[in-house]
Amino acid sequence: MPARAALKQQLTTGLDALALALPDTAVERLLDYIALLEHWNGKFNLTAVREPAAMVTRHLLDSLAVRPWVAGATLADLGSGAGLPGIPLAIALPKLKVTLVDSNGKKAGFLREAVRVLELPQVQVTQARAEACTGTYACITARALASLADMLRWGGHLLAHDGVWLAFKGRRPDDELAALPAGFRVTAVERLAVPGLDAERHLVVIKRAPRPARQTP
Repeated sequence: MPARAALKQQLTTGLDALALALPDTAVERLLDYIALLEHWNGKFNLTAVREPAAMVTRHLLDSLAVRPWVAGATLADLGSGAGLPGIPLAIALPKLKVTLVDSNGKKAGFLREAVRVLELPQVQVTQARAEACTGTYACITARALASLADMLRWGGHLLAHDGVWLAFKGRRPDDELAALPAGFRVTAVERLAVPGLDAERHLVVIKRAPRPARQTP
């Protein structure tokens, strides 16, 4: 593993490029998360990204690039996998109550261990499919989960009436935007510039469509 100092420099440089100011202990905890992920990845194949330096770019900075769009006090990260973007956002926003949702037992086991080791009392893990979950959340994240139509069909019921859904995409998904299910609307498609990443990244911001006004008899 590269020297922690080198990873710290890479991370802080990327955060500066994103103009993100994090809590005092956040950088060290993010690096602890990468070390934990690297260790467990050898056992459970949590991510195809193997090199810690690549994890800083493709996991930490990629996840934190959406922080300006996170709204509300509660967040559900659907198909969380290795905890992305839920864990980096929970570290960056310690007052945010985060629920990490994944149906895979091994991944859920890693998530519970990460929550324990990283001391994230505001984070809980739910081992279930999105469609089986209950409750509502002010913000929902989904990273490389499925098409927009599928993810909203599976988890749309979890979005609060005035909530915001943040969908991570590579290229701008114009075909998917045109096939959005009824009851939802796209409010923005933002092109993200992730420091050190030579690939397209887009964030699709989705909200519930306004309810039709009642017609006066």
